[in-house]
Amino acid sequence: MIATLPMYDSPPLRAAHDRLWAAIRDTLGQGPAVLTRGGDLWDLWQSPDLLLGQTCGMPYRKKLHGHVTLVAAPDHGLDGLSPGTYHSVIVSRADDPKPLAEMQGARLAVNDALSQSGWSAPMRYLEAWGLIPQVLPFTGAHVASARAVVDGRADLAGLDCVTWNILMETDPALTAKLTVRDRTEPSPALPFITAKTRDPAPLQAALGQAIASLSHDDRQQLRLQGVILVQPQDYLSVPDPVTDAAGLST
Repeated sequence: MIATLPMYDSPPLRAAHDRLWAAIRDTLGQGPAVLTRGGDLWDLWQSPDLLLGQTCGMPYRKKLHGHVTLVAAPDHGLDGLSPGTYHSVIVSRADDPKPLAEMQGARLAVNDALSQSGWSAPMRYLEAWGLIPQVLPFTGAHVASARAVVDGRADLAGLDCVTWNILMETDPALTAKLTVRDRTEPSPALPFITAKTRDPAPLQAALGQAIASLSHDDRQQLRLQGVILVQPQDYLSVPDPVTDAAGLST
């Protein structure tokens, strides 16, 4: 069996994620001794051995729906968001005074063409302003997109608000050089999934019990307060941007 929680598993959070997985495993009474780290995410997400994983909303709606079973959405407990949702923050350099409305053709750092928070939500936001950016070669991670803006290689980036919240605590020197211009419309938070043949109910219960059993510090560090039961349509109904990421990427 495979368990992997890769989406927010940065080095400062790994110990807390290990404690979360240990609590889930104890509640389930089964599962691998340790989380799988590394390897191809698409292979892990679609493996028939997947007991518990986490993906992004856009990969779920574009490719994984029908091939995996949806378990639940995380409740991050962040101000201004309904349980089970998240949004992107649109960031630029703190010393860049140019109004967003004047940023036609701005360089946009994007982590991945199938990222809801790094591509789809910020691009829809920019389209609503009538702005079409230049898209840099994909950075591979939100923190890399943030650094591209700080380094002057990009003008804007859309960052997952959970990642942004974590970065403000774990890398304040980086986030101090950025400013939040705005926030996108919320969408369902990054879904927990399991293999297509598995019953999600025991996992839903185990996730809720395990999160509740964590220390206050671990819950705060993980920005994880519980889980919300969601339906596939909650993710499938999220609209895509009109613009194609691959077509803009340089």
